[in-house]
Parts: sequence; C-alpha cells; structure tokens
Amino acid sequence: MTSETVMRTYECPRETDSLEFGRRLGERLRAGDLVLLAGPLGAGKTVLARGIAAGMGVTGRVASPTFVLARVHRPATGGGDAALVHVDAYRLTTLDELDDLDLDTDLTDAAVVVEWGEGVAERLGDEYLVVRLRRRDDDVREITLEPHGPSWIERVAL
Repeated sequence: MTSETVMRTYECPRETDSLEFGRRLGERLRAGDLVLLAGPLGAGKTVLARGIAAGMGVTGRVASPTFVLARVHRPATGGGDAALVHVDAYRLTTLDELDDLDLDTDLTDAAVVVEWGEGVAERLGDEYLVVRLRRRDDDVREITLEPHGPSWIERVAL
C-alpha cells in the first residue's frame, strides 16, 4: 500500500473545526513522530498546530515560531508522554540550518511538527506525515493527510 492509496481530505468550515481536527491528530502523536504542515500563508498551519498541542496535552501558548524557529512544549501534568517541538522552517535557507536545530535528537522524546518543512525536513525520519492545508475561496480549509511509512498509513484515519 502506498501513501497515495490512503490519502484523505477533510473539510473544516470554521477555525474551531481545524482546532478539533488538530486535537484528534495530536491525540495520536507519540515521541518520534514527524509531521510536516504544508500550505500557503494563511492556510491555517499554526491553528492546526494549536489543536495538535491541545490533543497532546502540552503546556505553553502555541504561536507561530517564525522568528525563534522552534519552540518546545512539555507535557502538562496529566497530559501526554511526549513533548511537542513546533518548528517554522520558512526562514531556513539551507539544510545545514535545519541540522543546527538538532531536531533528530528531539525525535527521541518528542513529536516534531514543522511548518513550511516540506522539501527540507523529510530527511529527519524514514516515516512522516505531510498535512496539506488549503484555504478555498469560500474560506473553508481543506486538510489532506499524506502518510509516508507503514506506521502512518495505519494511523492516518482520523
């Protein structure tokens, strides 16, 4: 089975729907997971990341890490087991800059969610999930899950 055979697209008419979708995804994440959020500016990547954080039960305000590049959110008491490393790769211009973030080390005890990471961050893991976001003219977000690797193919149905 290939990733193309299990790609699924969901519609989120409201921001609360995107947050809920992210929450359900976050509940499924575990240490070692790599998720790449792909889509144009304003598609809802950071909103989805906030939902993922809620589903993981981590602490801290989730905002776009554009200027700090990466933020670590630790599990709250009674939350999940894995930390969330939220990365914005938009400003990265080379693979060496990605390596400098040492994200492969973070993958041992955290789920890593990378905005603008497609084409750069895939090399951090053999298995990863690409989440494609598109904002239609009617303001509905379309979210397409594209799993890469057997564990993601099994978990892709939300």
